[in-house]
Amino acid sequence: MCSTACRISPTGAPPSVVRFAKKEPKGRTVRPIELDPQQFFRRLPLAPHQMRDRLTRVEDAIVLCHLGVPRIALEDWLLVIDGLVASPLTLTFADLARLPRFEVTSVHQCAGSPLQPTEPTQRVCNVKWGGVRLADILSMCRPHTAATYVWSTGADFGRFDGVSVDAYVKDLPIERVTSDVLVAYEMNDASLTPEHGFPVRLVVPGFYGTNSVKWLTRLTLAEARAPSPFTTRWYNDPVVQNESESPTGLTAPVWSIAPQSLIVSPAPNATTAFSEEIEIWGWAWADGGVQAVDIAVDGGTWQSAKLEMAIRHAWQRFAMSWAPRQRGSATLASRATSASGEQQPASGRRNAIYSVPVTVL
Repeated sequence: MCSTACRISPTGAPPSVVRFAKKEPKGRTVRPIELDPQQFFRRLPLAPHQMRDRLTRVEDAIVLCHLGVPRIALEDWLLVIDGLVASPLTLTFADLARLPRFEVTSVHQCAGSPLQPTEPTQRVCNVKWGGVRLADILSMCRPHTAATYVWSTGADFGRFDGVSVDAYVKDLPIERVTSDVLVAYEMNDASLTPEHGFPVRLVVPGFYGTNSVKWLTRLTLAEARAPSPFTTRWYNDPVVQNESESPTGLTAPVWSIAPQSLIVSPAPNATTAFSEEIEIWGWAWADGGVQAVDIAVDGGTWQSAKLEMAIRHAWQRFAMSWAPRQRGSATLASRATSASGEQQPASGRRNAIYSVPVTVL
């Protein structure tokens, strides 16, 4: 049994008619999902001084799998879209591949351990994703006006921090969907690898990577947030008062990427010559882009660096010339300010300022 729906093209072209199964195809044999490994698995990305390429190679990108790595055959994969929609859908990979393909290059950042949410990290990369706009898929389902959140469910399951989890489930506000959110099947022009979510994953540009659910199998539209331990127990930050930094007792989801920057060159513990001009450069990023980056030496006055204009969701290069006027040890630091005016903090947050020690000879 099939349903007919109008597909809305992101380019504004006339809608075309497509047909997809409303229910799982009859006679289809669904094999049980195997995980290998069957436990928490990660691969740390490059160190900041190694992040010299604008586009990060797949083999150098972040890998963090809370519950293990599902091994799913392409022919076995299905995506169910249900909840507060007029026309629930079930898509095979062939169905997905027939929809208009879209690309987005975006910074992809790990929020750090949910067990240590204030520990600063530089686990970040910048990659190109290919897939189908989530907005195009949802337009075929005709969401109800009451739909406020999109729940995304992965095929992974198991235990994390001693808690049994039936599936990795996250959510995002439905208004975020039009911000280039993808149901992605490619990474840097190649099929996803198993550890990056093969065959299909969600990609939410501008949100921390924990929200880009790998091994995507279900999208559910709902009025409230998902009751998953990964949305209730973990990945919620305490809300503090702006001036005093005292806790309010409230929490906020770990969604939007906070402004952050890192220095690529010079590398930590590098040596440079007295009075010789060198370039301090690195990358900056934030949800919505970065409007300014400042650089300081030994905690001195912040000086403006040259900053590339923001291009959608990708990281931005910054640079400043520096000719050291004093021999000995020096510490370089960079500070990003987002387009909304939020500034990278000195300490105590996952996006705290990153410093690089160097020696002037």
